[in-house]
Amino acid sequence: MAAKIAFDEVQVGFELPAQTFPVTRDTLVRYAGASGDFNPIHWNEKFATEVGLPDVIAHGMFTMAEAARVVTDWAGDPGAVVEYGVRFTRPVVVPNDDKGASIEVSGKVAALLDDKRVRVDLTAVSAGQKVLGMARAVVRLA
Repeated sequence: MAAKIAFDEVQVGFELPAQTFPVTRDTLVRYAGASGDFNPIHWNEKFATEVGLPDVIAHGMFTMAEAARVVTDWAGDPGAVVEYGVRFTRPVVVPNDDKGASIEVSGKVAALLDDKRVRVDLTAVSAGQKVLGMARAVVRLA
């Protein structure tokens, strides 16, 4: 599959539209149901703090997926993403209030590759701290 963006229209340094994703405890319960990951660190504050966490934390795969949305929304076709990987650097702490947390994601074209592919480097931040490291996607463009 290929993106709806033409390779010839993109250059190194091009910034993808940034997005902010809200995360509440309700979001985490819904994600747990969809993913089958019911680890209590994602929904039980008492358990999370007993194991040394500051509070309930978002699932790492949820955080990773939200960051990927910046790329797939830009590309216009999720199938255009041919590689994707991240390193988890810090958890997204989700307090038990109406506000919850947020994940702010930005992306930039870092390299033009062969076969009409580009490498996009992503930055994901929550509560002012980087939560993903080495977040990179390779996207096949039109």
